[in-house]
Amino acid sequence: MGQAQQAPGARARSRTRQPKPNPTPGAGRNLPQATAVGLAMLFAVLGGLLFLPLGFVAITTTFAVFGVWEIFRALEANGTRLPIVPVMVGTVAMPFSAYFGGLESLLFAMLASSVAVLLWRSIESATGSARSIFAGVFTLAWVPFLISFAALPLHVAGGVTPIGLWPGGMVPEGAWQVAILLLLVVSNDTFGYLVGASLGKHPMAPKISPKKTWEGFAGSIAGAMLIGILACIFVLGKPWWVGVILAVGMVASATAGDLAESMVKRELGVKDMSSILPGHGGVMDRLDSIVFASPVAFLLFVLVSGA
Repeated sequence: MGQAQQAPGARARSRTRQPKPNPTPGAGRNLPQATAVGLAMLFAVLGGLLFLPLGFVAITTTFAVFGVWEIFRALEANGTRLPIVPVMVGTVAMPFSAYFGGLESLLFAMLASSVAVLLWRSIESATGSARSIFAGVFTLAWVPFLISFAALPLHVAGGVTPIGLWPGGMVPEGAWQVAILLLLVVSNDTFGYLVGASLGKHPMAPKISPKKTWEGFAGSIAGAMLIGILACIFVLGKPWWVGVILAVGMVASATAGDLAESMVKRELGVKDMSSILPGHGGVMDRLDSIVFASPVAFLLFVLVSGA
């Protein structure tokens, strides 16, 4: 009787399927899936870095190529034609130039790639050429140029080898520096995610990245400091305060890179650059921190080299 007299609205609500609870409500992504994919990428990159240096450069270049391709598709969907051929050539050339030739070769590759973008676009129609050229040079500077700084310590290490293991089987300090860079960036993302998802209440930049909080930023700083101090003492043999400096620099630059990519995505009207990486979105959604952190890490390691 009571069931027959149930209001129509109540019956409609009772038939509505209740959504499954989100295991990570504050994060907006699948944590186990994202963790598995992240660890797989980290092990692949560290394995190449420590045992096959040219393989690390190749993996870095591959990530950069996928990142540039995602930017190309996003810009094209918004009516901006990116000169993809010269940009892709420059994307492949810059990491290898940094590895084999050092900083001077990297700067020359960046300059040559920018000129190639200008010349390539000059033989096409003039419509939208200025916007296209700016997009091409911006993409070159944003992704392949900045990420190539991760290959520079391998050249400075003096152990550049086209194939095989490091000479003498010893991993040089430059390779360990890049490994620590990657670990600090991962620490920034992991500790910031865990603390922000559980305790985050005060948005850092609500108009750019609403889910990034000051609590998460504090968690990133604390976690990165712990990793940085341990790495400097037990791996690099440097004072503990060097780890603090590296941690603060890495968290600040990685956060800036994350916010910068969020601004670009908001301007382009996309949530993720793509869905190629389960639990992470696109390749650029993972590279956003590393591309800003790489040149900062290179400069910091140069400054503290005498410590």
